[in-house]
Amino acid sequence: MSSLALINEFLGQPPNASSHGYQIDHILEFAHWFMGALFVGWSAFFIFVLIRFRKRRQPGADHKGVTSGISTHLEFSVVLIEAVLLLGFAIPLWAKRVNQFPPGKEALLVHVVAQQFSFNYHLPGPDGQFGRRDISFESNSNPLGLDPNDPAGKDDIITAGELHVPVNRPVVAELSSKDVIHDFFLPSMRIAGDAIPGSLIPIWFTPIKTGTYEVICAQLCGLGHYGMKGAKRPVTWSAKNGKQTTPDCSVSNS
Repeated sequence: MSSLALINEFLGQPPNASSHGYQIDHILEFAHWFMGALFVGWSAFFIFVLIRFRKRRQPGADHKGVTSGISTHLEFSVVLIEAVLLLGFAIPLWAKRVNQFPPGKEALLVHVVAQQFSFNYHLPGPDGQFGRRDISFESNSNPLGLDPNDPAGKDDIITAGELHVPVNRPVVAELSSKDVIHDFFLPSMRIAGDAIPGSLIPIWFTPIKTGTYEVICAQLCGLGHYGMKGAKRPVTWSAKNGKQTTPDCSVSNS
């Protein structure tokens, strides 16, 4: 980690675990240092003004105001730097996340269904097909209403606690909600998206580190919103057919 990135760690940002996260971290590093410089500069100027224009030294008000162009140049510089951050870095990075999704066969597709106050995960089985879901089949043992008569859903995986995904493979999460608006936020993956009733909103990321990471609801969704956050559970390998395969990482919610 570079010395410039220490400001992100100081402000409580968790380590990055996704392939695109370093780009977001660089933007945040620059923004934090820039805001810190502005804070120090304007604070020093404020203290200077308090001393320079104190009543004892200047009992009468000066109605001419500032005559130099220094303040104008400073304000223009601030606007220019912010425009470069927005137009040169933030918007292109955002456009890539929403317009350049990985090919379907390359990515792992996961349906994330939010509800008060947890996230449910629906993955296809070995056949690669999602089973049909219908609200009429919903129950405590079938929270997503998976149709028991649909052959495509016989091997589907539904969990309400942990989501295991492979490392170094793109993951596309399609977000929806059963009740109110939630926000599926993975701080370590540097990705988030709203889960809205009646909508299917895709987001994607590529994990690059094994481990267990938090998932947090970043949208006020009711009295139990405070508990809609992750619990750490150690996971390093996934097992299939009794054999160890590629490393995986997991996200979990309480």
